[in-house]
Amino acid sequence: MEIYQNSFTQINKNNRMKTIKMTKVLITLDFNPTAQKVAEEGFSLAKTMGAEVILLHVIVDPIFYSSMESAPMMGYAGNMLTTPFQVNSVENVKKAAQHFLDKSKHHLGDEAIQTLVKEGDFADSILKVAKDLHVDIIVMGSHSRRWLDEILMGSVTEKVLHHTTIPLLIIPTKKPR
Repeated sequence: MEIYQNSFTQINKNNRMKTIKMTKVLITLDFNPTAQKVAEEGFSLAKTMGAEVILLHVIVDPIFYSSMESAPMMGYAGNMLTTPFQVNSVENVKKAAQHFLDKSKHHLGDEAIQTLVKEGDFADSILKVAKDLHVDIIVMGSHSRRWLDEILMGSVTEKVLHHTTIPLLIIPTKKPR
């Protein structure tokens, strides 16, 4: 794959090169400390192509957030969420997620970035947003943990990979040994 300003070249199944113009990049973020790497690499790709950036966080189960107690909800160095949010309602979880995306947007330094918080299944929500907004590429992180790959990373990244026709950039986020 070669990247040009606003486009990249892809070889299709008939071995023909096709140049695809990139205008929208969807970057999916979770509350994992590796979100910073995913956001920065996705943003860099979008800026290289002069594309619009959309940051997405999906809320799948508000109970998950309440089990985190007062654990930091953001992986950005120097931008940890220090004030615990009351996550006892879906509305409060949405507020915390929007705060996370706003901090991410600020960290990237581009006020034109669009942010979205959606509820539902992770993969289904990512696929729906990508289709509805006509994005040209989806950027996701992969938290490779060997035996957990199939359960966690596999269940989201694998599902998106197998159900989309939109190019997908998977950022490996595991720490090198």
